[in-house]
Amino acid sequence: MSSRCATMAAVMMVLALVASCGQPDPTATPLPPTATPVSPAATSTLPPPTASTHDLGGVRITIVYDNVAHDPDLTTAWGFAALVERGDHTLLFDTGGDGPTLLGNMAGLGLDPGPIQAVVLSHSHGDHTGGLEDLLATGISPVVYVPAAFPASFKDSVRARTELVEVTGPLEILPGVHSTGQLGSSIVEQALVVETAAGMVVVTGCAHPGVVSMVRRAREIVAGEIALVMGGFHLGEASQSKMKRIIAEFRQLGVQQVSPTHCTGERAIAAFAGEYGDDFVAGGVGRVIVVGPAPPD
Repeated sequence: MSSRCATMAAVMMVLALVASCGQPDPTATPLPPTATPVSPAATSTLPPPTASTHDLGGVRITIVYDNVAHDPDLTTAWGFAALVERGDHTLLFDTGGDGPTLLGNMAGLGLDPGPIQAVVLSHSHGDHTGGLEDLLATGISPVVYVPAAFPASFKDSVRARTELVEVTGPLEILPGVHSTGQLGSSIVEQALVVETAAGMVVVTGCAHPGVVSMVRRAREIVAGEIALVMGGFHLGEASQSKMKRIIAEFRQLGVQQVSPTHCTGERAIAAFAGEYGDDFVAGGVGRVIVVGPAPPD
């Protein structure tokens, strides 16, 4: 192949990847290098889900970075991050697109980064990883969990600052808090699954591998009902028929409540709101969602 042809092929691959990710805010942190594809079959064989061995209480999830508005005193920007508090454990799922917005919103909500024991990054796009460097610069040393397919340069930079765990299959990160393991091929991603007395909560960053596939994986690794699915569902460009099909599949899976935000798209968010009614939970930066008995302050 000539060098000109090779260059054109590379450009076409980049354009295809950008198109698959929608149209994010142009001020968002640039994307890091594309992750290495992972075959879905590599993590598809799982043992049957088992009942929890933990004391099941509740979980408090605070959205601290989002392009969807909720609290007018906070800053909205393209990206997503959520602070997860369960029992004595605190975890940050994704870090948004930049550190000043992430840390500023946390300060505005009275949230100290000090107790964060773990950071789970859903996938390698900058609107989910961009705040990590500034977060670590506060002096905390959480364990950072990333899909193994993350770029080597990113993983090396994190290892230079704190402990890093490369996730392949399903993994219990903290008591009652699990990763689905990495899913997808062109864009590899993990979701978070949190056990509560009211059922499990599934948190997705962008759900590039398909939000239904990620919820199904959650049911494969954790027994029980699905109390809530929240986060980015990546449906901004979805057709009306696709949205209806996904909502129907959520119902078949027994998803009791939904809180779609970030890259879900306004039309899809409205479709979920119309279907779920009182069981629709609006997202947005500053939104606090409690499932099960409220954890202590």
